[in-house]
Amino acid sequence: MPAKRIVILTGAGISAESGIATFRASDGLWENHRVEDVATPEGFARNPKLVHDFYNARRARLHDADVQPNAAHMAIAKLQRALPGQVTLVTQNVDDLHERAGSPEVLHMHGSLLALRCLYCDSVADNWHDDCSRETACPTCKRAGGMRPDIVWFGEMPYYMETIEARLAECTHFAAIGTSGHVYPAAGFAALARHYGAEISEINLEPSQGAAQFHHVYSGKATVEVPRWVDSMLN
Repeated sequence: MPAKRIVILTGAGISAESGIATFRASDGLWENHRVEDVATPEGFARNPKLVHDFYNARRARLHDADVQPNAAHMAIAKLQRALPGQVTLVTQNVDDLHERAGSPEVLHMHGSLLALRCLYCDSVADNWHDDCSRETACPTCKRAGGMRPDIVWFGEMPYYMETIEARLAECTHFAAIGTSGHVYPAAGFAALARHYGAEISEINLEPSQGAAQFHHVYSGKATVEVPRWVDSMLN
């Protein structure tokens, strides 16, 4: 029997049970801020202080004692360790809960709260846990005023797309976990994996609008359904 090659896509739903607030597509608000103000290059150019304050608060939230990886994060990390080199984990989330759960490789297609990027030299400062402001100097080029959150904002190209598309083309199994299926290009991953012959599964609190395209639909809490799905992959 050929080895399984699994691609997992996780969205906000997997971190919701860990206390991470999700962006509400219904009214375009994220933590009561308009996404145009805090998640676009134009918003950053218009009011960098507002944007820095917003992401500083999101980053600080990751340090709160009640924000911990949950059973879904743990199950995925277990699967990656059990099948080394066979599981690609792609996340739309900008938190570090997959890493803290022990996942050895995480492709953050929308960037990370714990990284900053310099607009002057394009270097990335990883593992950044402090606040950032207009006064923050780039660790590489030493200039101040150009550090921005290393977050993929609306209108920007997600990271790792070539790698992700190559893994989707060769995978045998694909799972979309805690994602609405509204945000492209990630919303097209399931159809692409299915086109190449993969068995595709959706795991969501409620079935998404695109649930009909999936071979298997698990409805319920991620902390319950993801471990169930992982067990099915290991058996």
